[in-house]
Amino acid sequence: MTEDVRNLVLGLVVAAGLGALLGWFVRGRLWKRGLRRKQAFFGLPDNSESLLVVNRDAGGGELMVVRHDVFALLELAALIKECGAHAQIVAHDAARQSFGERTEFCVGSPVVNRRMAAHMHSLLPGVRVNAEPEPGPDRGAFQIGAERYRLEAGLTEYVLLARLTAGQGQEARPVFLFCGQRAVTGQAAARYLARHHEKLARKHGNSPFVVLLKVVNSQAYGPDVVEFVADVTQAARTPIPAPSSRASHRAK
Repeated sequence: MTEDVRNLVLGLVVAAGLGALLGWFVRGRLWKRGLRRKQAFFGLPDNSESLLVVNRDAGGGELMVVRHDVFALLELAALIKECGAHAQIVAHDAARQSFGERTEFCVGSPVVNRRMAAHMHSLLPGVRVNAEPEPGPDRGAFQIGAERYRLEAGLTEYVLLARLTAGQGQEARPVFLFCGQRAVTGQAAARYLARHHEKLARKHGNSPFVVLLKVVNSQAYGPDVVEFVADVTQAARTPIPAPSSRASHRAK
């Protein structure tokens, strides 16, 4: 091998090494930038604390969580870990602190989850959940503004996914609500957030939002088939006027 060939080979090796180093550096910068965006969206800087608020299983005195809520917590716990943060699981009737200091993920229906009911009353005055115990077509239905979304158990079930803040301060931590008509819908919404948080962040930034999702045929597909129905932020945050005979009813 001549001197020129050796120099050429050496130059190629050095160029390849520098290219690999540059690629590693760029990928690292992009990964860190993506991580910072994710942390900002979830309000979870490094080593921060967060709350996972869930229902108690009616069959147990201790903090026993129903199966679908456990799966929802697993989805959320993975997101929290990716942000380099920590989580504490709290029962809905034991969470008595204000919101805004720590990011909160609240899973469940306001019918049985006191914490969810408090958040809905304070932050989403445009949403009502039919809690009538008697069977009927509107049992469990959501009313969002003038629209009504009825539950067909196992076939068509709705869930609200919301990112809300207590105030306008940049330091306020968000509360994420997963308010569904059945337990499987909470798991579906948590999975939807895990899969689509980048898309939601691009669309809404760090501003509050409320989206309505539909879980399709859960008796066959579980929480896997989820359809985006509508962005209902404005309707959900606007108080519902006094009932009138002309209220609109919509079954989907």
